[in-house]
Amino acid sequence: METKKPDVVKEPDLEYTNHSYADYLSWQMEEVVELIKGKIFKKAAAAPKRIHQKVSVELSFRLTGFLKGKKCQVYTAPFDVRFPDNSTADHKIHDVVQPDICVICDPEKLDDRGCIGAPDLIVEILSPSNSKTELKHKFELYEVNGVQEYWIIHAETQDLLIYSLNSGTYVPSRLFTSGDVVESKVIKGFKLDLEEFFEDIE
Repeated sequence: METKKPDVVKEPDLEYTNHSYADYLSWQMEEVVELIKGKIFKKAAAAPKRIHQKVSVELSFRLTGFLKGKKCQVYTAPFDVRFPDNSTADHKIHDVVQPDICVICDPEKLDDRGCIGAPDLIVEILSPSNSKTELKHKFELYEVNGVQEYWIIHAETQDLLIYSLNSGTYVPSRLFTSGDVVESKVIKGFKLDLEEFFEDIE
């Protein structure tokens, strides 16, 4: 009788800065990790605060309802978005992230493992543990890879900043707060009344 070999758990070298998507697929870790320029970024081990989850669920629900019957599709974390450089081979991809919400309008970018290439819209919902990563590293990643619209929501202060890609450079909106009605330039016709939205999630 053949003896089953024990599972091998591969732990990544956190100091190494050239990890690939192929490496990423081999890891078995309790924490959620992302790769940016081949470097590992760990997400908080603890679950996000309830307000973070409420914002994510409510916004994804509204986007999904608005896009019903249209070609664009809404996905929420955990959902891998890979940004290839010169090759789509797993060992050549060094940027893999899990945005809180993303909208993809090109079905050719979707496969069984997630999205390969830039989503049309990405939403990140900030918490104290992830703000630095979202604001700096992901901003640069999304900008250089052509994510057309990037929403940053501060759940606890109930405000929203939108970056729109213009000739390869992100142009920020003003800071939207309660009383503002936000309209997406990428998802045509989608509007969000922030006062009403945040009232619904309290």
